[in-house]
Amino acid sequence: MTGHQRQDSSSAIRRWNRVFEVLAVDPRRQLVDALMDVPDGGAVQLPDAAANPDLERDPDRLRLELRHQHLPMLADADYVEWQHRPFSASRGPQFAELEAVMCGLYATADDLPDRLVRGCHPFEREFDGSEW
Repeated sequence: MTGHQRQDSSSAIRRWNRVFEVLAVDPRRQLVDALMDVPDGGAVQLPDAAANPDLERDPDRLRLELRHQHLPMLADADYVEWQHRPFSASRGPQFAELEAVMCGLYATADDLPDRLVRGCHPFEREFDGSEW
């Protein structure tokens, strides 16, 4: 393996690790899902776009977690751009990485085990429900 191939492999591995790290937490998945529904250049309002509609959650706590944890991680990877006033987020230059992975999961939602679909709002929306 040449040095260039090793560098490409290392870079791809880091990007994949980052994608899965970002998608590992519900508020970030909810935000990615919400951003997939807006056109390029559009924005979503926070904290609402990161809130799971199936869970009761303190919006002030979610706002704090978004500002200090979730949004900085997303912005560091260039997945999301955000602002304090109005508190909102839009797609970043690398958002397509997250969107591609989520679209792949949505396309195969019918093949996912029920325990991964039930109670997971974005997947329940994609799942046709005929087997329930």
